[in-house]
Amino acid sequence: MTAHINPADDVKDSGDGDSLRKSSLTSGKVVESGSNDVITDETPYVVDKASERALTRKFDLRLLPVLAVMYLFNALDKGNLGNAQTAGLDEDLGFEEGQYNLIVAIFFIPFVLFAPPVSMLGKKYGPARVLPILMFSFGTCTLLVAATHTFGGVFALRWFLGIAESAFFPLVIYYLTTFYRRGELARRLAIFYAASNIANAFSGLLAFGVFQIQSDRVDFVWRWLFIIEGCCTIIFAIFAFWYLPHSAAEARFLNDDEKALAYHRIQVDSSSVVNEKFNLKESLKIFRRPTTYAFLGIEICLGVPLQGVSLFLPQIVHGLGYEYVKTNLYTVAPNITGAVMLLILGFTSDFMRIRFPFICLGFAFTFIGFIIYAAITDVQAQLRVAYFATFMMCWGTSAPSVLLSTWYNNNIAHEGERITLTSVGVPLANLMGLVASNVFRLEDAPKYAPALIVTAVFGATGCTIAGCLGLYMMWDNKRRNRVQGVNLTAKDVPTMKLRDGPKVPEFRWFL
Repeated sequence: MTAHINPADDVKDSGDGDSLRKSSLTSGKVVESGSNDVITDETPYVVDKASERALTRKFDLRLLPVLAVMYLFNALDKGNLGNAQTAGLDEDLGFEEGQYNLIVAIFFIPFVLFAPPVSMLGKKYGPARVLPILMFSFGTCTLLVAATHTFGGVFALRWFLGIAESAFFPLVIYYLTTFYRRGELARRLAIFYAASNIANAFSGLLAFGVFQIQSDRVDFVWRWLFIIEGCCTIIFAIFAFWYLPHSAAEARFLNDDEKALAYHRIQVDSSSVVNEKFNLKESLKIFRRPTTYAFLGIEICLGVPLQGVSLFLPQIVHGLGYEYVKTNLYTVAPNITGAVMLLILGFTSDFMRIRFPFICLGFAFTFIGFIIYAAITDVQAQLRVAYFATFMMCWGTSAPSVLLSTWYNNNIAHEGERITLTSVGVPLANLMGLVASNVFRLEDAPKYAPALIVTAVFGATGCTIAGCLGLYMMWDNKRRNRVQGVNLTAKDVPTMKLRDGPKVPEFRWFL
Protein backbone atom coordinates (compact mmCIF):
# COMPACT_ATOMS: atom_id res chain seq x y z
CA MET A 1 0.00 0.00 0.00
CA THR A 2 1.30 3.43 -0.93
CA ALA A 3 -0.31 6.67 0.19
CA HIS A 4 -0.97 9.08 -2.68
CA ILE A 5 -1.40 12.82 -2.81
CA ASN A 6 -3.21 14.33 -5.74
CA PRO A 7 -3.12 18.14 -5.71
CA ALA A 8 -6.35 18.26 -7.63
CA ASP A 9 -8.28 16.45 -4.94
CA ASP A 10 -9.75 17.94 -1.81
CA VAL A 11 -8.56 16.34 1.39
CA LYS A 12 -11.19 16.47 4.08
CA ASP A 13 -10.27 17.61 7.54
CA SER A 14 -10.44 14.79 10.03
CA GLY A 15 -10.63 17.24 12.90
CA ASP A 16 -7.34 16.20 14.44
CA GLY A 17 -5.19 18.90 12.87
CA ASP A 18 -3.31 16.43 10.70
CA SER A 19 -5.21 16.85 7.45
CA LEU A 20 -3.52 18.05 4.31
CA ARG A 21 -4.67 21.31 2.84
CA LYS A 22 -5.51 21.63 -0.80
CA SER A 23 -4.15 25.16 -1.01
CA SER A 24 -0.74 23.95 0.10
CA LEU A 25 -0.44 21.43 -2.71
CA THR A 26 -1.84 23.12 -5.80
CA SER A 27 1.55 24.31 -7.01
CA GLY A 28 2.61 20.88 -8.24
CA LYS A 29 1.63 18.59 -11.06
CA VAL A 30 1.59 14.82 -10.90
CA VAL A 31 3.07 12.31 -13.32
CA GLU A 32 3.14 8.54 -13.13
CA SER A 33 6.30 6.60 -12.29
CA GLY A 34 5.58 2.91 -11.90
CA SER A 35 3.07 2.54 -9.13
CA ASN A 36 3.91 5.84 -7.46
CA ASP A 37 2.59 9.32 -8.02
CA VAL A 38 5.47 11.74 -8.42
CA ILE A 39 5.09 15.39 -7.52
CA THR A 40 7.41 17.18 -9.87
CA ASP A 41 7.17 20.89 -9.35
CA GLU A 42 6.68 21.42 -5.64
CA THR A 43 9.18 23.08 -3.41
CA PRO A 44 9.98 21.24 -0.19
CA TYR A 45 8.29 23.62 2.18
CA VAL A 46 6.02 22.73 5.08
CA VAL A 47 2.46 21.69 4.22
CA ASP A 48 1.15 22.34 7.71
CA LYS A 49 3.59 23.09 10.50
CA ALA A 50 1.40 21.70 13.28
CA SER A 51 0.67 18.52 11.32
CA GLU A 52 4.33 18.01 10.44
CA ARG A 53 5.42 18.48 14.04
CA ALA A 54 2.81 15.98 15.24
CA LEU A 55 3.88 13.48 12.59
CA THR A 56 7.61 13.75 13.30
CA ARG A 57 6.90 13.41 17.03
CA LYS A 58 5.15 10.12 16.30
CA PHE A 59 8.13 8.92 14.26
CA ASP A 60 10.51 10.05 16.99
CA LEU A 61 8.62 8.22 19.72
CA ARG A 62 7.77 5.07 17.74
CA LEU A 63 10.94 4.52 15.68
CA LEU A 64 14.01 6.17 17.20
CA PRO A 65 14.00 4.43 20.62
CA VAL A 66 13.75 0.98 19.04
CA LEU A 67 16.40 1.70 16.40
CA ALA A 68 18.68 3.26 19.02
CA VAL A 69 18.46 0.18 21.24
CA MET A 70 19.13 -2.04 18.21
CA TYR A 71 22.24 -0.03 17.40
CA LEU A 72 23.30 -0.08 21.04
CA PHE A 73 23.35 -3.88 20.89
CA ASN A 74 25.10 -3.70 17.52
CA ALA A 75 27.90 -1.63 19.05
CA LEU A 76 28.06 -3.78 22.19
CA ASP A 77 28.42 -7.02 20.24
CA LYS A 78 31.12 -5.51 18.04
CA GLY A 79 33.18 -3.85 20.76
CA ASN A 80 32.94 -6.24 23.71
CA LEU A 81 36.11 -8.00 22.59
CA GLY A 82 38.20 -5.09 23.91
CA ASN A 83 36.55 -5.37 27.33
CA ALA A 84 37.13 -9.13 27.41
CA GLN A 85 40.76 -8.56 26.44
CA THR A 86 41.33 -6.40 29.53
CA ALA A 87 40.18 -9.40 31.59
CA GLY A 88 42.73 -11.70 29.99
CA LEU A 89 40.88 -13.29 27.05
CA ASP A 90 44.09 -13.82 25.05
CA GLU A 91 45.91 -15.48 27.96
CA ASP A 92 42.94 -17.64 28.95
CA LEU A 93 42.56 -19.05 25.42
CA GLY A 94 46.30 -19.33 24.84
CA PHE A 95 46.67 -16.86 21.99
CA GLU A 96 50.09 -16.52 20.44
CA GLU A 97 51.71 -13.16 19.75
CA GLY A 98 49.69 -11.12 17.22
CA GLN A 99 46.64 -13.41 17.24
CA TYR A 100 44.46 -10.96 19.18
CA ASN A 101 45.12 -8.32 16.51
CA LEU A 102 44.15 -10.87 13.85
CA ILE A 103 40.83 -11.50 15.58
CA VAL A 104 40.14 -7.76 15.72
CA ALA A 105 41.15 -7.32 12.07
CA ILE A 106 39.30 -10.27 10.50
CA PHE A 107 35.92 -8.72 11.41
CA PHE A 108 36.40 -5.93 8.88
CA ILE A 109 36.99 -8.04 5.77
CA PRO A 110 33.48 -9.61 5.57
CA PHE A 111 32.11 -6.36 6.99
CA VAL A 112 33.21 -4.58 3.81
CA LEU A 113 32.73 -7.40 1.28
CA PHE A 114 29.17 -8.23 2.27
CA ALA A 115 27.83 -4.71 2.99
CA PRO A 116 26.77 -3.81 -0.59
CA PRO A 117 24.97 -7.09 -1.43
CA VAL A 118 23.28 -7.33 1.98
CA SER A 119 22.23 -3.66 1.74
CA MET A 120 20.71 -4.32 -1.69
CA LEU A 121 18.78 -7.25 -0.24
CA GLY A 122 17.65 -4.91 2.51
CA LYS A 123 16.39 -2.42 -0.08
CA LYS A 124 14.56 -5.19 -1.95
CA TYR A 125 12.91 -6.92 1.01
CA GLY A 126 12.65 -3.89 3.29
CA PRO A 127 14.94 -2.77 6.13
CA ALA A 128 12.13 -3.26 8.65
CA ARG A 129 12.48 -7.03 8.19
CA VAL A 130 16.15 -7.38 7.26
CA LEU A 131 17.46 -5.31 10.20
CA PRO A 132 15.96 -7.59 12.90
CA ILE A 133 17.23 -10.67 11.03
CA LEU A 134 20.74 -9.20 11.01
CA MET A 135 20.40 -8.36 14.69
CA PHE A 136 19.35 -11.93 15.53
CA SER A 137 22.37 -13.20 13.59
CA PHE A 138 25.00 -11.04 15.29
CA GLY A 139 23.43 -11.74 18.69
CA THR A 140 23.82 -15.45 18.03
CA CYS A 141 27.48 -14.98 17.07
CA THR A 142 28.11 -13.07 20.29
CA LEU A 143 26.45 -15.75 22.40
CA LEU A 144 28.53 -18.48 20.76
CA VAL A 145 31.80 -16.70 21.65
CA ALA A 146 31.05 -17.67 25.25
CA ALA A 147 31.40 -21.32 24.24
CA THR A 148 34.73 -21.04 22.41
CA HIS A 149 37.98 -22.48 23.74
CA THR A 150 40.44 -21.80 20.91
CA PHE A 151 41.77 -19.00 18.73
CA GLY A 152 40.15 -20.65 15.68
CA GLY A 153 36.69 -20.61 17.25
CA VAL A 154 36.80 -16.90 18.09
CA PHE A 155 38.34 -16.14 14.67
CA ALA A 156 35.49 -17.92 12.81
CA LEU A 157 32.77 -16.26 14.89
CA ARG A 158 34.28 -12.80 14.30
CA TRP A 159 34.12 -13.52 10.55
CA PHE A 160 30.41 -14.32 10.71
CA LEU A 161 29.84 -11.37 13.04
CA GLY A 162 31.31 -9.14 10.33
CA ILE A 163 28.81 -10.51 7.80
CA ALA A 164 25.85 -10.04 10.17
CA GLU A 165 26.77 -6.45 11.06
CA SER A 166 27.94 -5.37 7.58
CA ALA A 167 24.77 -3.65 6.33
CA PHE A 168 23.20 -2.69 9.65
CA PHE A 169 24.15 0.99 9.79
CA PRO A 170 23.65 1.68 6.02
CA LEU A 171 20.18 0.15 6.20
CA VAL A 172 19.23 2.19 9.27
CA ILE A 173 20.30 5.39 7.49
CA TYR A 174 18.29 4.44 4.42
CA TYR A 175 15.29 3.46 6.58
CA LEU A 176 15.26 6.84 8.32
CA THR A 177 15.48 8.73 5.00
CA THR A 178 12.09 7.22 4.13
CA PHE A 179 10.49 8.91 7.16
CA TYR A 180 12.27 12.27 7.57
CA ARG A 181 12.99 15.34 5.48
CA ARG A 182 16.62 16.15 4.64
CA GLY A 183 16.81 18.97 7.18
CA GLU A 184 15.43 16.71 9.93
CA LEU A 185 17.81 13.82 9.43
CA ALA A 186 21.05 14.80 11.20
CA ARG A 187 19.61 15.21 14.68
CA ARG A 188 17.67 11.95 14.36
CA LEU A 189 20.77 10.10 13.20
CA ALA A 190 22.67 11.77 16.04
CA ILE A 191 20.16 10.44 18.59
CA PHE A 192 20.39 7.03 16.96
CA TYR A 193 24.18 7.02 16.73
CA ALA A 194 24.55 8.30 20.28
CA ALA A 195 23.52 4.77 21.18
CA SER A 196 26.96 3.70 19.94
CA ASN A 197 28.70 6.04 22.40
CA ILE A 198 26.34 4.99 25.16
CA ALA A 199 27.03 1.37 24.23
CA ASN A 200 30.77 1.94 24.60
CA ALA A 201 30.15 3.58 27.96
CA PHE A 202 27.65 0.92 29.00
CA SER A 203 30.00 -1.79 27.78
CA GLY A 204 32.66 -0.54 30.18
CA LEU A 205 30.12 -0.25 33.00
CA LEU A 206 28.65 -3.67 32.22
CA ALA A 207 32.11 -5.21 32.04
CA PHE A 208 32.95 -3.61 35.39
CA GLY A 209 29.86 -5.23 36.91
CA VAL A 210 30.23 -8.59 35.16
CA PHE A 211 33.86 -8.93 36.19
CA GLN A 212 32.70 -8.83 39.83
CA ILE A 213 30.73 -12.06 39.36
CA GLN A 214 32.00 -14.91 41.48
CA SER A 215 30.71 -18.13 39.95
CA ASP A 216 32.02 -21.58 39.16
CA ARG A 217 29.51 -22.07 36.30
CA VAL A 218 32.07 -20.75 33.81
CA ASP A 219 35.84 -21.08 33.78
CA PHE A 220 36.58 -17.42 32.92
CA VAL A 221 34.58 -14.40 34.05
CA TRP A 222 34.64 -12.69 30.64
CA ARG A 223 32.33 -15.43 29.27
CA TRP A 224 29.44 -13.88 31.22
CA LEU A 225 29.86 -10.71 29.15
CA PHE A 226 29.13 -12.56 25.89
CA ILE A 227 26.32 -14.62 27.43
CA ILE A 228 24.44 -11.60 28.78
CA GLU A 229 24.90 -9.38 25.70
CA GLY A 230 24.14 -12.18 23.23
CA CYS A 231 20.90 -13.25 24.94
CA CYS A 232 19.60 -9.67 25.25
CA THR A 233 20.37 -9.00 21.57
CA ILE A 234 18.45 -12.08 20.38
CA ILE A 235 15.39 -11.27 22.50
CA PHE A 236 15.22 -7.66 21.29
CA ALA A 237 15.65 -8.74 17.64
CA ILE A 238 12.48 -10.85 17.89
CA PHE A 239 10.58 -7.84 19.28
CA ALA A 240 11.91 -5.50 16.53
CA PHE A 241 10.83 -7.92 13.78
CA TRP A 242 7.25 -7.65 15.01
CA TYR A 243 7.36 -3.93 15.81
CA LEU A 244 9.03 -2.00 12.96
CA PRO A 245 6.71 -0.79 10.13
CA HIS A 246 7.72 -1.52 6.53
CA SER A 247 7.06 2.12 5.59
CA ALA A 248 5.01 5.14 6.64
CA ALA A 249 2.19 3.89 4.41
CA GLU A 250 2.02 0.67 6.46
CA ALA A 251 2.58 2.16 9.92
CA ARG A 252 -0.26 1.04 12.19
CA PHE A 253 0.20 4.11 14.41
CA LEU A 254 -0.70 6.57 11.58
CA ASN A 255 -4.13 7.47 10.25
CA ASP A 256 -4.81 7.96 6.52
CA ASP A 257 -4.15 11.71 6.55
CA GLU A 258 -0.84 11.20 8.36
CA LYS A 259 0.19 8.52 5.88
CA ALA A 260 -0.55 10.90 2.99
CA LEU A 261 1.41 13.69 4.66
CA ALA A 262 4.35 11.37 5.35
CA TYR A 263 4.43 10.32 1.68
CA HIS A 264 4.26 13.92 0.48
CA ARG A 265 7.08 15.09 2.77
CA ILE A 266 9.51 12.46 1.49
CA GLN A 267 8.42 12.98 -2.12
CA VAL A 268 9.33 16.66 -2.10
CA ASP A 269 12.27 16.68 0.31
CA SER A 270 14.08 13.36 0.36
CA SER A 271 13.33 10.88 -2.44
CA SER A 272 12.48 11.71 -6.03
CA VAL A 273 10.39 8.52 -6.13
CA VAL A 274 9.22 7.12 -2.80
CA ASN A 275 9.71 3.35 -2.34
CA GLU A 276 11.56 3.25 -5.63
CA LYS A 277 12.25 -0.22 -7.05
CA PHE A 278 15.95 -1.07 -6.84
CA ASN A 279 17.83 -1.00 -10.16
CA LEU A 280 21.52 -1.90 -9.91
CA LYS A 281 22.54 -0.26 -13.19
CA GLU A 282 20.84 3.00 -12.25
CA SER A 283 22.24 2.91 -8.73
CA LEU A 284 25.86 2.47 -9.86
CA LYS A 285 25.69 5.83 -11.66
CA ILE A 286 26.55 7.43 -8.32
CA PHE A 287 30.19 6.50 -9.00
CA ARG A 288 30.24 8.79 -12.03
CA ARG A 289 30.21 11.83 -9.75
CA PRO A 290 33.66 13.16 -8.73
CA THR A 291 32.26 14.28 -5.36
CA THR A 292 31.51 10.63 -4.55
CA TYR A 293 35.22 9.94 -4.26
CA ALA A 294 35.72 12.96 -2.00
CA PHE A 295 33.02 11.58 0.30
CA LEU A 296 34.70 8.17 0.27
CA GLY A 297 38.07 9.80 1.03
CA ILE A 298 36.55 11.45 4.09
CA GLU A 299 35.10 8.08 5.15
CA ILE A 300 38.60 6.55 4.99
CA CYS A 301 40.07 9.34 7.12
CA LEU A 302 37.18 9.03 9.56
CA GLY A 303 37.53 5.27 9.93
CA VAL A 304 40.93 5.16 11.62
CA PRO A 305 40.10 7.38 14.63
CA LEU A 306 36.57 5.98 14.84
CA GLN A 307 37.74 2.38 15.00
CA GLY A 308 40.80 3.27 17.06
CA VAL A 309 38.63 4.72 19.82
CA SER A 310 35.96 2.02 19.53
CA LEU A 311 38.39 -0.88 19.70
CA PHE A 312 41.30 0.42 21.77
CA LEU A 313 39.97 3.03 24.20
CA PRO A 314 40.11 0.48 27.08
CA GLN A 315 43.77 -0.17 26.27
CA ILE A 316 44.53 3.58 26.03
CA VAL A 317 42.88 4.20 29.41
CA HIS A 318 44.67 1.14 30.81
CA GLY A 319 47.92 2.95 29.95
CA LEU A 320 47.06 5.50 32.63
CA GLY A 321 47.95 2.85 35.20
CA TYR A 322 44.59 1.46 36.28
CA GLU A 323 43.98 -2.26 36.89
CA TYR A 324 41.61 -3.98 34.45
CA VAL A 325 38.35 -3.68 36.42
CA LYS A 326 38.83 0.05 37.06
CA THR A 327 39.97 0.60 33.44
CA ASN A 328 36.54 -0.40 32.12
CA LEU A 329 34.86 1.93 34.60
CA TYR A 330 37.03 4.86 33.47
CA THR A 331 35.97 4.43 29.82
CA VAL A 332 32.40 5.41 30.72
CA ALA A 333 32.79 9.19 31.12
CA PRO A 334 34.65 9.84 27.81
CA ASN A 335 32.03 7.87 25.88
CA ILE A 336 29.12 9.65 27.58
CA THR A 337 30.56 13.08 26.77
CA GLY A 338 31.14 11.86 23.21
CA ALA A 339 27.42 11.13 22.94
CA VAL A 340 26.57 14.58 24.31
CA MET A 341 28.91 16.30 21.83
CA LEU A 342 27.39 14.25 19.00
CA LEU A 343 23.89 15.46 19.92
CA ILE A 344 25.04 19.09 20.19
CA LEU A 345 26.69 19.04 16.76
CA GLY A 346 23.86 17.07 15.15
CA PHE A 347 21.08 19.34 16.42
CA THR A 348 23.05 22.48 15.58
CA SER A 349 23.76 21.18 12.08
CA ASP A 350 20.05 20.56 11.43
CA PHE A 351 19.10 23.94 12.88
CA MET A 352 21.58 25.75 10.60
CA ARG A 353 20.98 23.33 7.65
CA ILE A 354 24.70 22.96 7.04
CA ARG A 355 26.99 19.94 7.52
CA PHE A 356 30.62 20.40 6.57
CA PRO A 357 31.78 22.94 9.24
CA PHE A 358 30.62 20.57 11.99
CA ILE A 359 32.32 17.62 10.30
CA CYS A 360 35.55 19.64 10.26
CA LEU A 361 35.08 20.54 13.93
CA GLY A 362 34.71 16.88 14.86
CA PHE A 363 37.90 15.99 13.01
CA ALA A 364 39.67 18.86 14.79
CA PHE A 365 38.66 17.43 18.18
CA THR A 366 40.07 14.06 17.14
CA PHE A 367 43.35 15.54 15.96
CA ILE A 368 43.84 17.61 19.11
CA GLY A 369 42.94 14.75 21.48
CA PHE A 370 45.36 12.26 19.96
CA ILE A 371 48.16 14.85 19.61
CA ILE A 372 47.83 15.90 23.27
CA TYR A 373 48.05 12.30 24.48
CA ALA A 374 50.98 11.54 22.15
CA ALA A 375 52.86 14.67 23.25
CA ILE A 376 52.79 13.76 26.95
CA THR A 377 56.08 12.17 27.95
CA ASP A 378 54.80 10.49 31.10
CA VAL A 379 51.01 10.02 31.07
CA GLN A 380 50.91 8.87 34.69
CA ALA A 381 52.75 12.00 35.82
CA GLN A 382 50.24 14.16 33.91
CA LEU A 383 47.23 11.96 34.55
CA ARG A 384 44.50 14.61 34.34
CA VAL A 385 45.70 16.05 31.03
CA ALA A 386 46.08 12.58 29.53
CA TYR A 387 42.62 11.53 30.70
CA PHE A 388 41.12 14.76 29.30
CA ALA A 389 42.69 13.89 25.95
CA THR A 390 40.65 10.67 25.89
CA PHE A 391 37.52 12.82 26.21
CA MET A 392 38.51 14.82 23.11
CA MET A 393 39.16 11.59 21.22
CA CYS A 394 35.54 10.57 21.88
CA TRP A 395 34.18 14.03 21.04
CA GLY A 396 35.72 13.93 17.61
CA THR A 397 34.89 10.46 16.31
CA SER A 398 31.11 10.01 16.39
CA ALA A 399 29.88 13.37 15.08
CA PRO A 400 31.75 13.31 11.74
CA SER A 401 30.43 9.80 11.07
CA VAL A 402 26.79 10.80 11.52
CA LEU A 403 27.07 14.14 9.76
CA LEU A 404 29.05 12.73 6.84
CA SER A 405 26.44 10.02 6.20
CA THR A 406 23.73 12.67 6.47
CA TRP A 407 25.64 15.02 4.16
CA TYR A 408 25.87 12.72 1.18
CA ASN A 409 22.37 11.31 1.75
CA ASN A 410 21.08 14.91 1.69
CA ASN A 411 22.64 15.37 -1.76
CA ILE A 412 21.24 12.19 -3.37
CA ALA A 413 17.54 12.09 -4.25
CA HIS A 414 17.71 8.71 -6.02
CA GLU A 415 16.96 5.99 -3.43
CA GLY A 416 19.05 3.33 -5.19
CA GLU A 417 22.10 5.61 -5.48
CA ARG A 418 21.68 6.58 -1.85
CA ILE A 419 21.71 3.04 -0.48
CA THR A 420 24.58 2.10 -2.82
CA LEU A 421 26.88 4.92 -1.69
CA THR A 422 25.99 4.39 1.96
CA SER A 423 26.61 0.64 1.69
CA VAL A 424 30.10 1.36 0.32
CA GLY A 425 31.01 4.42 2.39
CA VAL A 426 30.10 3.16 5.87
CA PRO A 427 31.89 -0.21 5.50
CA LEU A 428 34.89 1.60 4.00
CA ALA A 429 35.18 3.62 7.20
CA ASN A 430 34.91 0.40 9.20
CA LEU A 431 37.52 -1.25 6.98
CA MET A 432 39.98 1.21 8.46
CA GLY A 433 39.71 -0.91 11.56
CA LEU A 434 42.36 -2.99 9.79
CA VAL A 435 44.68 0.01 10.04
CA ALA A 436 43.73 0.70 13.66
CA SER A 437 44.13 -2.93 14.70
CA ASN A 438 47.61 -3.06 13.19
CA VAL A 439 48.99 0.28 14.39
CA PHE A 440 47.94 -0.33 18.01
CA ARG A 441 50.65 -2.94 18.57
CA LEU A 442 51.32 -4.65 21.89
CA GLU A 443 55.01 -3.73 21.71
CA ASP A 444 54.01 -0.04 21.80
CA ALA A 445 51.94 -0.47 24.97
CA PRO A 446 51.05 1.17 27.25
CA LYS A 447 51.16 4.51 25.42
CA TYR A 448 50.88 3.40 21.75
CA ALA A 449 52.68 6.56 20.57
CA PRO A 450 53.03 5.56 16.84
CA ALA A 451 49.33 4.66 16.70
CA LEU A 452 48.31 7.97 18.27
CA ILE A 453 50.31 9.95 15.71
CA VAL A 454 48.96 7.96 12.75
CA THR A 455 45.40 8.43 13.99
CA ALA A 456 45.92 12.17 14.44
CA VAL A 457 47.21 12.49 10.86
CA PHE A 458 44.09 10.77 9.50
CA GLY A 459 41.96 13.20 11.49
CA ALA A 460 43.79 16.23 10.10
CA THR A 461 43.52 14.91 6.53
CA GLY A 462 39.78 14.27 6.91
CA CYS A 463 39.26 17.81 8.18
CA THR A 464 41.10 19.20 5.14
CA ILE A 465 39.16 17.15 2.57
CA ALA A 466 35.77 17.95 4.18
CA GLY A 467 36.61 21.66 4.29
CA CYS A 468 37.72 21.73 0.64
CA LEU A 469 34.62 19.83 -0.51
CA GLY A 470 32.32 22.14 1.43
CA LEU A 471 33.98 25.24 -0.03
CA TYR A 472 33.66 23.77 -3.53
CA MET A 473 29.91 23.20 -2.99
CA MET A 474 29.47 26.79 -1.80
CA TRP A 475 31.32 28.06 -4.86
CA ASP A 476 29.31 25.85 -7.23
CA ASN A 477 25.98 26.95 -5.73
CA LYS A 478 26.95 30.62 -6.16
CA ARG A 479 28.10 29.94 -9.73
CA ARG A 480 24.77 28.30 -10.62
CA ASN A 481 22.83 31.18 -9.05
CA ARG A 482 24.90 33.70 -10.96
CA VAL A 483 24.41 31.92 -14.30
CA GLN A 484 20.63 31.56 -13.77
CA GLY A 485 20.13 35.00 -12.22
CA VAL A 486 18.45 33.58 -9.11
CA ASN A 487 19.25 33.06 -5.43
CA LEU A 488 18.37 29.44 -4.60
CA THR A 489 19.56 27.01 -1.94
CA ALA A 490 19.01 23.25 -1.68
CA LYS A 491 15.79 23.70 0.30
CA ASP A 492 14.24 25.69 -2.57
CA VAL A 493 14.52 22.85 -5.10
CA PRO A 494 12.10 19.86 -5.14
CA THR A 495 13.77 16.47 -5.01
CA MET A 496 12.43 15.41 -8.41
CA LYS A 497 14.69 18.05 -9.97
CA LEU A 498 17.62 16.76 -7.92
CA ARG A 499 17.24 13.18 -9.15
CA ASP A 500 19.96 13.37 -11.82
CA GLY A 501 22.45 15.19 -9.64
CA PRO A 502 24.79 18.08 -10.48
CA LYS A 503 24.34 17.77 -14.26
CA VAL A 504 20.86 19.33 -13.84
CA PRO A 505 20.99 23.19 -13.89
CA GLU A 506 18.49 23.47 -10.98
CA PHE A 507 20.62 21.28 -8.72
CA ARG A 508 21.90 22.90 -5.54
CA TRP A 509 24.26 21.29 -3.03
CA PHE A 510 23.08 20.74 0.53
CA LEU A 511 26.08 22.16 2.37
